[in-house]
Amino acid sequence: MEKQERIEQIRRRYELVAGTLDERSRRTVAASEAFVLGRGGLRLVAQATGLARDTISLGLKELRGILPTPPPGRIRRVGGGRKKKLVTDPTLLAALEQLIEPTTRGDPQSPLRWTCLSLRKLAQALNKEGHSVSHQWVAEALHELRYSLQGNRKTHEGSAHPDRDAQFAHINATSEVYLAAGEPVISVDTKKKELVGDFKNGGREWRPKGEPEEVRVYDFAIPELGRVNPYGIYDLGANRGWVSVGLDHDTAAFAVATIRHWWAESGRVRYPQSRRLLISADGGGSNGSRVRLWKWELQQLADETGLAITVCHLPPGTSKWNKIEHRLFSYISQNWRGRPLVSYAVILSLIGGTTTASGLKVESYLDSTTYPVGRKVSDEEMAGLHLHRHAFHGEWNYTILPRTPISV
Repeated sequence: MEKQERIEQIRRRYELVAGTLDERSRRTVAASEAFVLGRGGLRLVAQATGLARDTISLGLKELRGILPTPPPGRIRRVGGGRKKKLVTDPTLLAALEQLIEPTTRGDPQSPLRWTCLSLRKLAQALNKEGHSVSHQWVAEALHELRYSLQGNRKTHEGSAHPDRDAQFAHINATSEVYLAAGEPVISVDTKKKELVGDFKNGGREWRPKGEPEEVRVYDFAIPELGRVNPYGIYDLGANRGWVSVGLDHDTAAFAVATIRHWWAESGRVRYPQSRRLLISADGGGSNGSRVRLWKWELQQLADETGLAITVCHLPPGTSKWNKIEHRLFSYISQNWRGRPLVSYAVILSLIGGTTTASGLKVESYLDSTTYPVGRKVSDEEMAGLHLHRHAFHGEWNYTILPRTPISV
């Protein structure tokens, strides 16, 4: 029988049953044809069926008992099949997040993050770094990482500064240097004020059907409880949060007091050899780049601790992109959604109970200290600061050195 005729007969027999076969059955049928033909059969069957020679060879080994056949109900042997990308390339997910992080944007009240880089550009960048991925894999990975593709939303607080992107690049580069050296890098900000009492809180929680928690109709502050000012610190290197729940005004003194408390209770324990600290902060508010009291209070902290404190402010109109917003505050908001903040204890418990799958842990405490408003810092006091402005945008980037270095 001519070779071509044999191939055609095998092809016809295979096509009659191929539509009813699964992966295991297809290789078994093809292997049985090759087994009957003997020498050269594997090549002929591969031509007739279009199956890979390796697949038919696997079927032959199973027929001959060289390899165990899969148990009933399974197509492949246990452990068989192509391994997932993250098994063969464990660093792939971290590499993807590293590509996205410098340009990540986010709403602090949303658990989702989004990026302006396209899937194909991300895949190309990963392939250049030695990872083998498609843009489809990138899309699936981003969904698992809780990113989403979104349109525009009005969140700008002002016109974009021409050096906005350059400042973000400067912050990222400086942070990488500090983190690589094992030095502390923190992102700081004030979360929005919260009414204390049985007031409606956005979101929903699971409760017995028909038994919603009753809250007040009107949001008028309860005099004896008032509002709280949560000021947060996010430690980038340790993935830890620290929140001071203030009962008085949100001033620069309150902001630096929180940093002082964090350093005394957590920072110096985690970074015992560090002699410098990097702070990433918004351009406005109690820790604004133009606030004299902020710089004056940081000088007191530097003198007390011996730390060289470097501050990098976010450019105007970008406070929503502060890392603390989407790495800490958004998860706190999720944790207490639908829960009335009826007391200080409840607020501290909900903040302290905030965790994530990535290992975030948060500490919180109540700060009942009084922080008067209206404190003025004179020109003479400013002149006495040991403040060095950086060459690039010194109004945003500066270092405050201790006036009397502490020996260690």
